[in-house]
Amino acid sequence: MVNRVVVGAHYGLKDWLAQRVTALVMAVYTLVMVVLLSVTGGGFDAWRGLMAHSFVRFITFIFVLSLCYHAWVGIRDIWMDYVKPTAIRLTLHVLTLLALVGYAGWTTQILWRL
Repeated sequence: MVNRVVVGAHYGLKDWLAQRVTALVMAVYTLVMVVLLSVTGGGFDAWRGLMAHSFVRFITFIFVLSLCYHAWVGIRDIWMDYVKPTAIRLTLHVLTLLALVGYAGWTTQILWRL
Protein backbone atom coordinates (compact mmCIF):
# COMPACT_ATOMS: atom_id res chain seq x y z
CA MET A 1 0.00 0.00 0.00
CA VAL A 2 1.30 3.44 -0.98
CA ASN A 3 0.66 6.40 1.26
CA ARG A 4 0.23 9.57 -0.74
CA VAL A 5 1.09 12.90 0.79
CA VAL A 6 -1.41 15.56 -0.19
CA VAL A 7 0.32 18.90 -0.27
CA GLY A 8 -2.47 20.96 -1.78
CA ALA A 9 -0.11 22.94 -3.97
CA HIS A 10 -1.85 21.99 -7.25
CA TYR A 11 1.46 21.59 -9.03
CA GLY A 12 0.97 21.87 -12.74
CA LEU A 13 -2.55 23.32 -12.60
CA LYS A 14 -1.35 26.86 -13.32
CA ASP A 15 0.76 25.69 -16.26
CA TRP A 16 -2.02 23.50 -17.62
CA LEU A 17 -4.45 26.40 -17.44
CA ALA A 18 -1.92 28.80 -18.98
CA GLN A 19 -1.42 26.44 -21.92
CA ARG A 20 -5.17 26.31 -22.54
CA VAL A 21 -5.73 30.05 -22.19
CA THR A 22 -2.81 31.00 -24.43
CA ALA A 23 -3.90 28.42 -27.01
CA LEU A 24 -7.40 29.93 -26.99
CA VAL A 25 -5.99 33.46 -27.43
CA MET A 26 -3.86 32.31 -30.36
CA ALA A 27 -6.76 30.42 -31.99
CA VAL A 28 -9.13 33.39 -31.72
CA TYR A 29 -6.47 35.76 -33.08
CA THR A 30 -5.79 33.43 -36.01
CA LEU A 31 -9.47 33.18 -36.89
CA VAL A 32 -9.95 36.95 -36.65
CA MET A 33 -6.94 37.62 -38.86
CA VAL A 34 -8.02 35.04 -41.44
CA VAL A 35 -11.46 36.65 -41.64
CA LEU A 36 -10.06 40.19 -41.81
CA LEU A 37 -7.53 39.30 -44.48
CA SER A 38 -10.08 37.40 -46.55
CA VAL A 39 -12.43 40.39 -46.44
CA THR A 40 -9.70 42.89 -47.39
CA GLY A 41 -8.17 40.79 -50.15
CA GLY A 42 -5.13 39.41 -48.37
CA GLY A 43 -2.43 41.16 -50.39
CA PHE A 44 0.53 43.11 -49.06
CA ASP A 45 -1.34 46.41 -49.18
CA ALA A 46 -4.28 44.90 -47.29
CA TRP A 47 -1.92 43.47 -44.68
CA ARG A 48 -0.10 46.79 -44.30
CA GLY A 49 -3.38 48.69 -44.05
CA LEU A 50 -4.65 46.27 -41.42
CA MET A 51 -1.47 46.57 -39.37
CA ALA A 52 -1.70 50.37 -39.51
CA HIS A 53 -4.50 50.24 -36.92
CA SER A 54 -3.31 50.47 -33.32
CA PHE A 55 -5.86 47.91 -32.12
CA VAL A 56 -4.63 45.29 -34.60
CA ARG A 57 -1.05 45.91 -33.53
CA PHE A 58 -2.10 45.58 -29.90
CA ILE A 59 -3.91 42.25 -30.42
CA THR A 60 -0.95 41.04 -32.48
CA PHE A 61 1.32 41.90 -29.57
CA ILE A 62 -1.00 40.00 -27.20
CA PHE A 63 -0.81 37.06 -29.62
CA VAL A 64 3.00 37.14 -29.56
CA LEU A 65 3.10 37.32 -25.76
CA SER A 66 0.70 34.37 -25.60
CA LEU A 67 2.85 32.47 -28.08
CA CYS A 68 6.03 33.16 -26.10
CA TYR A 69 4.48 32.12 -22.79
CA HIS A 70 2.93 29.02 -24.39
CA ALA A 71 6.32 28.10 -25.83
CA TRP A 72 8.06 28.77 -22.51
CA VAL A 73 5.80 26.40 -20.59
CA GLY A 74 6.14 23.68 -23.22
CA ILE A 75 9.88 23.91 -23.74
CA ARG A 76 10.55 24.28 -20.01
CA ASP A 77 8.62 21.08 -19.38
CA ILE A 78 10.64 19.29 -22.07
CA TRP A 79 13.92 20.44 -20.48
CA MET A 80 12.72 19.40 -17.01
CA ASP A 81 11.53 15.98 -18.17
CA TYR A 82 14.37 14.93 -20.44
CA VAL A 83 17.54 16.79 -19.41
CA LYS A 84 18.79 15.39 -16.11
CA PRO A 85 22.12 17.22 -15.46
CA THR A 86 21.16 20.36 -13.54
CA ALA A 87 23.79 22.64 -15.08
CA ILE A 88 22.79 21.76 -18.64
CA ARG A 89 19.09 22.07 -17.81
CA LEU A 90 19.62 25.50 -16.22
CA THR A 91 21.66 26.64 -19.21
CA LEU A 92 18.93 25.51 -21.59
CA HIS A 93 16.29 27.28 -19.48
CA VAL A 94 18.24 30.53 -19.57
CA LEU A 95 18.93 30.29 -23.32
CA THR A 96 15.28 29.53 -24.04
CA LEU A 97 14.10 32.42 -21.89
CA LEU A 98 16.56 34.83 -23.50
CA ALA A 99 15.48 33.74 -26.98
CA LEU A 100 11.77 34.17 -26.19
CA VAL A 101 12.30 37.60 -24.60
CA GLY A 102 14.37 38.56 -27.64
CA TYR A 103 11.62 37.43 -29.99
CA ALA A 104 9.02 39.44 -28.05
CA GLY A 105 11.26 42.51 -28.14
CA TRP A 106 11.93 42.10 -31.84
CA THR A 107 8.19 41.79 -32.49
CA THR A 108 7.55 44.97 -30.52
CA GLN A 109 10.11 46.78 -32.62
CA ILE A 110 8.55 45.50 -35.85
CA LEU A 111 4.96 46.25 -34.84
CA TRP A 112 5.54 49.82 -33.78
CA ARG A 113 7.95 50.61 -36.61
CA LEU A 114 5.20 50.43 -39.24
